[in-house]
Amino acid sequence: MPTTLSVNLNAIAMLRNRRDLPWPSVAGLGWIALQSGASGLTVHPRPDQRHIRFSDLPVIRNLIDDEFPHAEFNIEGYPTDEFLDLCAGVAPEQVTLVPDDPSQSTSDHGWDFRKHSDFLADVIARLKKQGTRVSLFADGDGDAEAVAIAKAIGADRIELYTGPYGGCHDAPERAEPILEALGKTADAALAIGLGVNAGHDLTVANLPPLINRIPKLAEVSIGHGLTADALEFGMAETVRRFCRACGQDI
Repeated sequence: MPTTLSVNLNAIAMLRNRRDLPWPSVAGLGWIALQSGASGLTVHPRPDQRHIRFSDLPVIRNLIDDEFPHAEFNIEGYPTDEFLDLCAGVAPEQVTLVPDDPSQSTSDHGWDFRKHSDFLADVIARLKKQGTRVSLFADGDGDAEAVAIAKAIGADRIELYTGPYGGCHDAPERAEPILEALGKTADAALAIGLGVNAGHDLTVANLPPLINRIPKLAEVSIGHGLTADALEFGMAETVRRFCRACGQDI
């Protein structure tokens, strides 16, 4: 199966929030993304609501339910009680747990599974009672033991943090060892029945090598690079370009 694309709407929301105005429309551009071939929408509702607002969540939920029932809603965030209550209220198909401090500008590392296994096990159990798939943000450093812990505590998938890989955009010679480490992490996960997602600084250019190394990559979540391209190509064409980079015939 080709890798699916979940469009992260955070950058669109951050642009909207620069003014007390309803545009650009988060739901409207989400509609265009899904209509153009995306398989889902991703948001990261931070406590300060500096991009996605809590009020956006039911709007996006209704968009998917009413017009794109086969699409998925993926909500990512640090699992505070407030965050988990938000998830319970809108029933996303997938929750991606990230170890972010609220003050961070963006996610920049995966979980320390050895240190946080008990905490994560309790959160995963709570989410799975709601029928939600759970993905855990993971460093792509080839640590098979860490991946095994993620499986043991109940995760359905890991999401590989691809920031260092994306950071090689101006030095492709540095990308190969990072890509191989990501691939080894994915190999270890897939071997024990964990699904593998990926996200952070992925582009039309660097997606094909990633998928070539991890052909069973289930999903990529892409926001910043996709939104930047949409300024040049428009949202509909940009989504189609990213879908083709994922190996989809679109």
